[in-house]
Amino acid sequence: MAEPALSMSAPAMVPGGAVAGPPAPTVRGEPVEDGFGPSTGEGGTEEPKAARQPWAARRYALEIRQHMAWHRQALILAAAIGVGLLISAVILVAAGVPAAELANEFIVQTFLDGQNLRAVLFQAAPMVLVGLAGAMAFRARFWNLGLEGQMIWGAIGATAVSFFEIGPPALRLPLMAMAAGAGGLLWVLGPALLKRRLGVNEIISTLMLNYMAANFLLHLVYGSWKDPKDNFPYSPQFRAFERLPDLVAGVNSAIVLAGLVALAAWWAVGLSRAGLYLRFVDANPRMAQAAGVPVARMVYGAVLCSGAMAGLAGFAVAAGQEGRLTQAFYQGYGFSGILIAFLARNNPLAACLVALLVAALFVTGRSLQVFYQVPFSMVQLIQAVIVVCVASSDFFIRHRLRRVGNA
Repeated sequence: MAEPALSMSAPAMVPGGAVAGPPAPTVRGEPVEDGFGPSTGEGGTEEPKAARQPWAARRYALEIRQHMAWHRQALILAAAIGVGLLISAVILVAAGVPAAELANEFIVQTFLDGQNLRAVLFQAAPMVLVGLAGAMAFRARFWNLGLEGQMIWGAIGATAVSFFEIGPPALRLPLMAMAAGAGGLLWVLGPALLKRRLGVNEIISTLMLNYMAANFLLHLVYGSWKDPKDNFPYSPQFRAFERLPDLVAGVNSAIVLAGLVALAAWWAVGLSRAGLYLRFVDANPRMAQAAGVPVARMVYGAVLCSGAMAGLAGFAVAAGQEGRLTQAFYQGYGFSGILIAFLARNNPLAACLVALLVAALFVTGRSLQVFYQVPFSMVQLIQAVIVVCVASSDFFIRHRLRRVGNA
């Protein structure tokens, strides 16, 4: 078969002496793609690029949201928690827990069994207090990671009142609570001053102070405060009037203390003038300063309240659960407080609900230890997974993708 004839025209001159490029070759009137540009049809009109490359017509920009309705925020947060729980379920199944028993362990046995429900309430009291402590500091943009150290000093202050028999027996318990709050408050005052005066990062200072408090606690329980009866590393047992009483069998009055502190925190954050100022400080400290808001006083007040609440959490454990000062009563509470504050979005009332759920997770974790030999570190891993998922959801709450145009 004969080859098709190619028709080529001579180069045409354009104004200025330039030579125009050769026209596209054609095969008997049909266009041929030569690699230098788009082909044209018989009418001479160029085909749209979007028809050949549909991906080129889509361009998006990442924008910061100005505002999102609360129900949409709740939906995104619930989806993040659901993803975290799904990942946690996969981890537990891989660890040997039957998938059919997960709902029974986490819901039926935990909330519908009377004994386990009392254990959840018993565990929830310090959880509520330490979660409120984290939420209060985070509202002032002070990242207080020293909750465990403040708990330790709160328990030390309460134990000192008992050990040295300060005050009459009728006032011993209130004095222990005040000493606990003062101990946590004073322990966080140093990082607050370093942050405001010298610009020292509070994450580092509060975290390092945890180790100092833990080592001082070991010095006491292995030294001068060791129980002389048992010779074990814990303080002498508190007397009956120095312990938080039980409301009913298995339900300690520490949960009432936590509820009262939560109501006070809710009033301070949601209804008082200080709460309004804290919203300005949380949104933009420099703009709040320019608007006349006393930023320094608001930050100091929120941080000191945070330390006092953490100290009360140590008091709730020492006087409500342990009945004495022990060497490891604080372990795990600091991370739990951060988790509760994040999940509750720094809302005091929401922190109470989240603390109950975290306490239920702890109680269920102990049950899994007994019946399925799951290590307790697995429970802490589940907490970490949920924290990562919730922290990731904040990106979708604060940002959005918007289509900006076509190619």
